[in-house]
Amino acid sequence: MINQVTLVGRLTRDPDLRYTPDGKAVSNITLAVNRHYKNASGEIEADFVHCILWGKTAENTSNYCKKGSVLGVTGRIQTRNYDNQEGKRVYVTEVVAEGVRFLSTKPAGTRETQQASQSYRQPETVPPAPPQREELPFV
Repeated sequence: MINQVTLVGRLTRDPDLRYTPDGKAVSNITLAVNRHYKNASGEIEADFVHCILWGKTAENTSNYCKKGSVLGVTGRIQTRNYDNQEGKRVYVTEVVAEGVRFLSTKPAGTRETQQASQSYRQPETVPPAPPQREELPFV
């Protein structure tokens, strides 16, 4: 069976780095990934995909990426469930990252990036989708 995912999107917030009791780094991130079509009102919508990063990948992403950074994530889909405080079963679907690529022009948080961001602020909206491509049927 194949369970493989590739995503490119922007971080919706700064990564939150934590450590398990045995000292392994873990970080949860959410990527805003644009859809490749417009809705009825002509706007581009995005999906917000929860991802889990482990080990050095979690540490590097937390150190070099901030809200708005563009990331490429490869990994696998995982589903899990738990009972919340009211006793209701909650189902979660997320991506367990196996690889992360930093796709922003400069790592967020560097001196040059901080100086540039003082003179230019990125909009808080989701980035536009790439140009539409003509879909070709599979042969």
